[in-house]
Amino acid sequence: MINGLQDRVKLNNGIEMPGFGLGVYKAEEGREVVDAVRTAVDHGYRLVDTASFYKNEQGVGEGIREASVDRNDIFVTTKVWNDEQGYDETLRAFERSLDQLGFDFLDLYLIHWPVKDQFRDTWKAMERLYDEGVIKAIGVSNFHVHHLQNLMASANVKPVINQIEYHPHLTQEKVKQFCESEHIRLEAWSPMKKGRIFDDPTITEIADRYGKTPAQVILRWDVQNHVITIPKSVTPERIKQNADIFDFELTQDEMNQINAMNQNDRTGMNPDEFDEK
Repeated sequence: MINGLQDRVKLNNGIEMPGFGLGVYKAEEGREVVDAVRTAVDHGYRLVDTASFYKNEQGVGEGIREASVDRNDIFVTTKVWNDEQGYDETLRAFERSLDQLGFDFLDLYLIHWPVKDQFRDTWKAMERLYDEGVIKAIGVSNFHVHHLQNLMASANVKPVINQIEYHPHLTQEKVKQFCESEHIRLEAWSPMKKGRIFDDPTITEIADRYGKTPAQVILRWDVQNHVITIPKSVTPERIKQNADIFDFELTQDEMNQINAMNQNDRTGMNPDEFDEK
């Protein structure tokens, strides 16, 4: 479990990445995402997560360059989108993302969704880029257990990360247990379910107990569940507030209460049913 904003966790390939970061889904390209990234980095964040689908990779790169921290100290993730998958397509998509970011290497590259009959070829391209040293680590997003098993059956490199929708209403225990058994780190997107659980009595009572916000309680729950988390915000005060979770600790009873809130309720698509384009 991480104990501070810049604490890192070790991935199965030996690389270390921060256990807490900034997500930029729906952050608008231009000053909105540039300012959000710069604010986060200057406040102490060292992980930024974007994707080609977000259409803001250029702003992410600019925000990092405007910040007061060296690029080598920032862990940057981006993802290959569904219509970019396949071997040759992925190689081209990676070059586009790297060009947009303005970097000469990437810390982590993920398959955004498991596009049927393509994600294994996509992975082979990512393995090539990993072997060439232009990516430090490769992983996946939105993979169920059977997707991971299918991928790993022919993979030379095991995914280091599975980034999934994860919050108190969607704990995905089977995926979590499988990833833990395979030493694949779980990473949460939409960790606060777009604010839809802020009024839940379990969360509000715990928040009142510690003088914290519901968001901070949920993010603390992530950390104590050993899940990397990347809450999205473009508001400077919220970016700082989200990171203020290392001065309290939930009891095991409180953790159990939040764990028991699971409803298998998604805000996004089920990876077995998603629109591949």
